[in-house]
Amino acid sequence: MVDAKAKYKRVLLKLSGEAFGGERDWGIDASVLTSVARQVKRVMEMHVDVGIVVGGGNIFRGAEAEEQGMERATADYAGMVATLINALVLQDTLEREGVVVRTQSAINIQQVAEPYIRRRAIRHLEKGRAVIFACGTGNPYMTTDTAAALRAIEIGAEVLLKATNVDGIYTADPKKHKDASKFDKLTHAEALSKRLKVMDATAVSLCMENNLPIIVFSLQLPDAIVKVARGETIGTLVAGE
Repeated sequence: MVDAKAKYKRVLLKLSGEAFGGERDWGIDASVLTSVARQVKRVMEMHVDVGIVVGGGNIFRGAEAEEQGMERATADYAGMVATLINALVLQDTLEREGVVVRTQSAINIQQVAEPYIRRRAIRHLEKGRAVIFACGTGNPYMTTDTAAALRAIEIGAEVLLKATNVDGIYTADPKKHKDASKFDKLTHAEALSKRLKVMDATAVSLCMENNLPIIVFSLQLPDAIVKVARGETIGTLVAGE
């Protein structure tokens, strides 16, 4: 299959922990990761640089642990370690598909991942390697959405692609509210003022301040990552005026 020309030269793909789990409530669905890896390979074959930020909610949720009495910062660090597990599994899956990939961690764990160094990450991308960013920003009280926005800006990505289990942004949770309607396009300011659960406010604000568009789309749509890289209209676009 020959893919059409890509719209972007460099993208940051945010994969939530829920995306790793597929239809499961917990754990990793190998078939989902194989699909992601094959799509990433096709996108890279279109000469697109791909950075990837992974979440960890399929393994550990810091917010839920805090509700059960765990100290917040400790819970957040545990969540960061969960993202590293996902990163290593994704790295292995990508490598089995023939993709050259490097994992960088915001927490120093040299035995399994490089430390996050911005210039080194950019150099990997320039050499045609995918780069997985693990452990969020390395700081508690910060989400992996904020890490995705930050890394996207740091590496000079043209767009932040947020892959979820929902096909865009809705006025309310479509799984709970049958009458929820989907947005095709929003501005960053609208997403913030309407308090829509696109990403956390810090992440959206970072994107707004740096004029970085966000595309929220469903990973369950066949070839979704490839389609969005080609510029096809899927999901919801959050951009400037």
